[in-house]
Amino acid sequence: MELPPWAAFLAIALGLALFLGAFHFHGRHRRHAYKLPPGPKPWPIIGNMNLLGDLPHRSIHELSKRYGPLMQLRFGSLPVLIVSSPEMARHVLKTHDAAFSDRPRFAIGRYTAYDCSDVLWSPYGPYLRQARKICTAELFSAKRLESFEHIRDEEVRVLLRGLHRSSSGGRTVRLRDYLQMLTLGVISRIVLGRKYVGEEAAAAARDEMGVSSTPAITPGEFREMVDEFFVLHGAFNIGDFIPWLDWLDLQGYVRRMKVMSAMFDRFLESVLDVHNERRRLEGERFVAKDMVDVLLQLADDPTLEWAISELLENPKILAKATEELNKVIGLDRLVTERDLPHLPYIEAVLKEIVRVHPAAPMLAPHQAREDTCVDGYDILAGTTVFVNVWGMGHDPALWDEPEEFRPERFLENKIDMRGQDFELLPFGSGRRMCPGYSLALKVMMLGLANMIHAFVWRLPEGMTVEDLSMEETFLLAMPRKFPLEATVEPRLPAGLYMGA
Repeated sequence: MELPPWAAFLAIALGLALFLGAFHFHGRHRRHAYKLPPGPKPWPIIGNMNLLGDLPHRSIHELSKRYGPLMQLRFGSLPVLIVSSPEMARHVLKTHDAAFSDRPRFAIGRYTAYDCSDVLWSPYGPYLRQARKICTAELFSAKRLESFEHIRDEEVRVLLRGLHRSSSGGRTVRLRDYLQMLTLGVISRIVLGRKYVGEEAAAAARDEMGVSSTPAITPGEFREMVDEFFVLHGAFNIGDFIPWLDWLDLQGYVRRMKVMSAMFDRFLESVLDVHNERRRLEGERFVAKDMVDVLLQLADDPTLEWAISELLENPKILAKATEELNKVIGLDRLVTERDLPHLPYIEAVLKEIVRVHPAAPMLAPHQAREDTCVDGYDILAGTTVFVNVWGMGHDPALWDEPEEFRPERFLENKIDMRGQDFELLPFGSGRRMCPGYSLALKVMMLGLANMIHAFVWRLPEGMTVEDLSMEETFLLAMPRKFPLEATVEPRLPAGLYMGA
């Protein structure tokens, strides 16, 4: 059977790539005697990508049990270092932080972050340092966060009001929809000056039609853009790891990135038009708040959905959390941010959630800027580094019965979530730590406390704890595979839900 011309060309290209790859690999290692970390032998062309399942954080965790907490893989032609213990994470994120503070130039950064120029994907250097300085000083300073407390309070009340309205008649609620409205509402108001979700956002979009030359993005399009952002950031794009196949876009991810980028451009142009008009009208009184990259990083955190899921599966823990709220808050008001330091069990529940279900199962990839020695092993410049946060959270060497959901473990120690205790790294650590972690902690803690305090949570009628699926999906964040559905019953005076 005669092969078509394209098949013959592909066979020649593959053969040439194998020959050149073998020559380069053996030639380089004859010249340099490197002591690389242990790891499975890679296949030609694909490397170790055949070992990744649908949930890479779990597959990598199993490999780390065999090869150790510092493991060398190859994804296509890309050398990859897997870090899966607090001690090795401390080496990479603290001791040698400067050496590992770069980012790989993946397609998602090139196509959706203006050629890797946002806070997440920017290479390490003066530009990133200045951007992080602006985030820290202008958006996430203690004074600025305190000034936005009323926004967080109002949006939590919007969440509770929506759940209260849906509680009549024992109707089932799809919790993810309400939590997205909370996080997107808080962040878009703080960052952009107005909401981009809900009825209020639709009215604002209509008002802006005469201001911006670009059609205003609808609330539905905005949520679609955010959802696509998280899908594409969690995708393993073959072209990132086998560059000479990049042009084929075998999985269609690059095409989707370009579509999302066009939608994002339209959104930003609309935002800038409106803000420029405000600048013209307000003159010296104008205050800019445009940090959209931070908005997208925080917007789809699945933590609170996992929290309610675990509490429904563990009713004794839910009862204990409710008891603490009854004692500290009472039944005549909602929880405020000033109450949070007095709720140690609620904080322990949140810590246990991010241990078992970290929002990012593996931290955003780092890249070695220079050859570095870690724990006696040579890590070569250009190596991509993944810290498996999920794996550390499920390591029996670190946690007693790690598969058991037990918040009490955090009442017995002082492990924090702010990047200093490497057993628990929901926001990373060091130079590439998420700059918005303080805001995220406030929103998560306040939202969780009020949802537990304001409602009685139950599984839908006819459903048992055994029926509750706890499967996850691997994206930039790690959401439930099946969105949680539950019934809620108000437990506080009706007037508290209806407040502004």
